[in-house]
Order: sequence, then structure tokens, then C-alpha cells
Amino acid sequence: MSLTTPVGVPHARILSVGSYRPERVVTNEEICTRIDSSDEWIRERSGIVSRRWAAPEETVVDMAERAGAVAVERAGLTGADIDTVLVATITHPYQTPSAAALLAHRLGATPAAAVDLSAACAGFCYGLGMASDMIRGGSARHVLVVGVEKLSDFTDPEDRATAFLFGDAAGAVVVGPSDTPGIGPTVSGSDGAQWDAISHTHSWLALRDGNPGWPNLTMAGQTVFRWAVWQMAPAAQKALDAAGVQAGDLGAFIPHQANGRIIDAMAKQLRLPPHVVISKDIAESGNTSAASVPLAMDRLLASGEASSGSLALLIGFGAGLVYASQVVVLP
Repeated sequence: MSLTTPVGVPHARILSVGSYRPERVVTNEEICTRIDSSDEWIRERSGIVSRRWAAPEETVVDMAERAGAVAVERAGLTGADIDTVLVATITHPYQTPSAAALLAHRLGATPAAAVDLSAACAGFCYGLGMASDMIRGGSARHVLVVGVEKLSDFTDPEDRATAFLFGDAAGAVVVGPSDTPGIGPTVSGSDGAQWDAISHTHSWLALRDGNPGWPNLTMAGQTVFRWAVWQMAPAAQKALDAAGVQAGDLGAFIPHQANGRIIDAMAKQLRLPPHVVISKDIAESGNTSAASVPLAMDRLLASGEASSGSLALLIGFGAGLVYASQVVVLP
């Protein structure tokens, strides 16, 4: 007796993208009221001019719902058409239940499968690869992938090394079947030896056991910078090779918006030709972790800097240290 297994479709693609940016704009000048720094120093070191912070009562699920609803509508679908909801986040303040389950309910996607992904700034690209594999494997037809963070809840406003970096936002895509290739193979990996390069100051157990400090994010900036600059360009090149395309075939490069200098260094190592649009959404969004890639994608498409149907190289990288990259056809 043999098992019956589902039969999927040959290819998957991104059908649509949506994003949500909170109303409150936080300038470098405001950040510098709490740390010994300046607007000029922050711009030079990171490329960040401003970032958005969610309202105190605004949750990760609220932001995910705003971005996800836009993506579902743009795909010409309803919540009932979504089979799986994947939410990439590290700032949902509950270990359980998942943000994805509540999001599926709010969007009318019940009883869709729902799960949160914890891969920090690489979470969206991991989720995108999983969505593509699920659709091609026959376990789903339409998957909503959301990257969302409320990093203002976990940022120490007096930590000079990180206070200026992080912002809040949500970005989402709907992935569905395609007659032609729309999402290239995902190249991913990790380096657990550098697990503590980006982490919380301490665990929830320390808080339970009487440590009065909140577990804010901390970062070994130079360690992360060197790793990103020297290791992520080769990973992105592997994604290009796996997809069978060259840098000159791209219309856009959409990396995780970690730092403007990292983005420039990666683009240089990849030898991207002048016609390739390089996302610098970090200038007005800051580092939004799992939200940064879909957020930047939506901005490039909305502004006309990138065009529907063109190829884009995506890469996310961050705490773990983990990374994931793929080439996609833009929706």
C-alpha cells in the first residue's frame, strides 16, 4: 500500500504586495534628545534620516492586518482564498499563540494554516521560500507572507549603539500558482557561533526571576557589519546562480535595510550595473527587520522605480546569524 501525496503546480510567483507604515515620523533630532549623537553622525553611519514608530496601542497584528489586507485585495482575492498565513516577526509580545493565527481570523482566512517564523531580519525571505515550496508541493494554493515588527517596544532609547536604528512597519505579499517561474530557489544558512551578535539583553526567565530590566535588543555593531559586508554578497550571488540569471538581468536589488553602508558594499561586490535600482528605503524607514524587504519592494513599485515583471534580487540577514536570498519576478 502506498501513500497518496498532493500534486502541486510547476511554479509559484508573488501575486501582489502591500505595506503599512505607522503615522508617527521620528526624526534623528528626536532620537538625539536621548543619546549623545547628531543627525549628521546617524546619517553618515547608517543612512537613516527618519523612521516610523507605531502608536502605543498599535500592535504587531494590527500592522500586519493593514498590510495583509492590501496585499489580498491587490491579488484580487478574499481572505477565504488564503490557505496559509506565515508571519515573520520577532516582536509579537506573546510566545503563544501566534500572531499568524489571529491575523488569519481578522482577515477571514479561517481555517487557514497559520504560523509565526522567528528568523529576525531574514524572516520574510525564509517565509517567501516556504510559501513557494508549499504551493509547488501541493499543500497550499495561496499563501500570505507578512513581515512585521514593532521594534520600538524592544529598543532602548538611551543605547547609543541601537537607539537610532530601528523602526516599525509591516509588509506583505500573496504568493500563488504560476505558469512560468516567478520565485527562484532560496539560498539560506546560519552561523550559530555568532548567535550573540544580535540578541536580547537577557531572557524572559531573567525578568521572571527578578531582573528589573526589559529585554531590549542589543547588537555587536562591528561584528554584524563585517559579517554582512563580507558574507552576504556571496550568498546573494549564490541565489543569482541558482536562479540561472546574472546581475545584468536584474531590474532591482532589494536587500534587508540594515545599514546604508552595508547596502552599498554589497552592491559593489555584486558588481551591479547602473540600470539596477538599489533600494534605500532605510533612509525613511530605518531598520524594520522582517518587514524591510516587502516594505522596500512596495515602495519601489509604487514610485515606478521598479517595474512589474522585472527581476529583483532579495536578501534578508540578521540575528542568528541567519540569511535567506532569492530572485523573484516583481508583481
